[in-house]
Amino acid sequence: MKHFRTAALTAALVLLTTFLIAPPQAQAHGVSMFPGARTFLCWQDGLRENGQIISYNPACAAAVAQSGPTPLYNWFAVLRSDGAGRTSGFIPDGQLCSGGTGGPYDFTAYNAVRSDWPLTHLTSGATIQMRHSNWAQHPGTFVYYVTKNGWNPDAPLKWSDLESFGSSTNPPANGGPGGLNYYYWNAQLPSGKSGRHIIYTHWIRSDSNENFYSCSDVTFDGGNGQVTGVGPGGGTPSATPTVTPTVTPTVTPTGPNPGGCTATWKATDTGWAGHFQGEVTVRNTGSASLNGWTVKWAYGGGQGFEGAPWNGVLSAQPPNVAVKNAAYNGQLAPNATTTFGFNATGSIPSPAPALTCTSP
Repeated sequence: MKHFRTAALTAALVLLTTFLIAPPQAQAHGVSMFPGARTFLCWQDGLRENGQIISYNPACAAAVAQSGPTPLYNWFAVLRSDGAGRTSGFIPDGQLCSGGTGGPYDFTAYNAVRSDWPLTHLTSGATIQMRHSNWAQHPGTFVYYVTKNGWNPDAPLKWSDLESFGSSTNPPANGGPGGLNYYYWNAQLPSGKSGRHIIYTHWIRSDSNENFYSCSDVTFDGGNGQVTGVGPGGGTPSATPTVTPTVTPTVTPTGPNPGGCTATWKATDTGWAGHFQGEVTVRNTGSASLNGWTVKWAYGGGQGFEGAPWNGVLSAQPPNVAVKNAAYNGQLAPNATTTFGFNATGSIPSPAPALTCTSP
């Protein structure tokens, strides 16, 4: 979760330092950012302020030990230039997460059968906004799969383990190519899922034979997009603990406003020095249903974001932050709540920022 002590300046410095330390990056690629693919979340897990990659997560660390950090500096490059939409019989069983062995980088370590990869927590049957890096923009179709009920998570992933639950052709993007911008679209998760699964995304370009592949480890446990297994401790039982100051999560409610909603701030992961994960709960305090909401606050200590919030749309960057509802959680019945979360860098604000919530 790296971002910016001053949003634009530190972003530029971190990315520049990363490029100086890392091997040259390929130019035309993308991978799933939400739910986060193994390479994307392992990059987030290991990337330090000086641009080095030193993994906290044990699965990510094992992958780096096997193939070095170069694949993570190119987290968006899990591809085959000759993919041409092919699936079973082209990408061998057991090699789905690496896209086989014919790509420009060695991602075979990310096929490892482990239970400690970074994990995204979801709710079966919910609608989420899927996000896919547009490091380079191309027309094409995203086909997404989930492992079937009863699949064996302790065995290599096979095509027969997967069932498709949707696709999106030429979805919109939140910004231009490069950096942490992404394509996005809404997808309803399959019902009847529980426990660990893998969501597999296959991006099929329509202007060339180049294809891209993403393995995202998820658990259907009623979550709203929270990510565990990233950073020291990170929610991963086998992660090596580090000594960091003890910080009590800060909760700051706001009073009712003319829009009929309140917003409550909470720091949910404080075990990574210089970084934190936050969650904001929005509640409809009015007597009528809400049809959209916006939460605003101001940072005073150079805090910033890495990537985009989940379950919300960032409409104004730090220090004066604004997050609007996603397409699927703007309508709230009286007293109903929804949450959005984010990964941030810098110290946890103290005192906590005052949040305002408004609705149309």
